[in-house]
Amino acid sequence: MNERIRELRKALNITQQELADKLSLKRNTIATYEMGKATPSDRTISDICREYNVSEEWLRDGTGEMFIPLTRNQVITDFAGDLIKEEDTFKKRLIEALAKLNENEWAVLEKLAQELTKEKD
Repeated sequence: MNERIRELRKALNITQQELADKLSLKRNTIATYEMGKATPSDRTISDICREYNVSEEWLRDGTGEMFIPLTRNQVITDFAGDLIKEEDTFKKRLIEALAKLNENEWAVLEKLAQELTKEKD
């Protein structure tokens, strides 16, 4: 499991400290996991899987995919949750503008999107 924790951290492009902070652990605890000197508790394994959408089967024994595929609704929910935390950004202003569209405006936007994607093909 020690190699998979390191592999996960590298895939997420985070440091040992960032992983430790997210899991409310100390950096040296993560280091001991990665060196194989200690094994994470079931609680820590559960926390890693929940926080990073990791397959517990992959983390424990290396079988299957590293990440659990997200549904369309989960992707949208995660995006919206992250967006709420942001300050005044373009993404936030754009989503706010989209939220104010009426049905006719959505139809115009859909037609425009179809035309734009048609040009790429």
